[in-house]
Amino acid sequence: MRLGDQLQRLREEKNMSREELAQQINVSRQAVYKWENNKGYPDIQNLLRLSEIYETTIDELIKNDPTLQKKIDNNQDENKELDDEEMLNPGFYIGIVIIFLGIFLGIALGNLIVSTFLNIIGTLIICFYKDILKFLKSIKKDFNEQ
Repeated sequence: MRLGDQLQRLREEKNMSREELAQQINVSRQAVYKWENNKGYPDIQNLLRLSEIYETTIDELIKNDPTLQKKIDNNQDENKELDDEEMLNPGFYIGIVIIFLGIFLGIALGNLIVSTFLNIIGTLIICFYKDILKFLKSIKKDFNEQ
């Protein structure tokens, strides 16, 4: 049984309208409608509230909906891939090299401005490497279209 069907059945067992449930959870009536018609899923906070109102566990709500389980599994796989990407992010290594270069040039040349500038650039690369790549790709795409 899909989550939406369960939510509707549980709400009807409690003799509640969608409006009453929506007010208790502090969401719109349309949100409840979407959940009950399997057009969307409640977030974890709302699942907690629903389980309290319906006097059931989140586990009981989720384990009967294979579609939701697949969605949860896919999100976990995506998060794992993102974590792996972060460890292999070349922006981190490029930024570190630039920061160390700034430190050593600052010491060797005695120039605090050069050192500070390179440290800032290195830090920005570490933090915004993916955004910088997206920006450069969009520029390349625009250039190739012209």
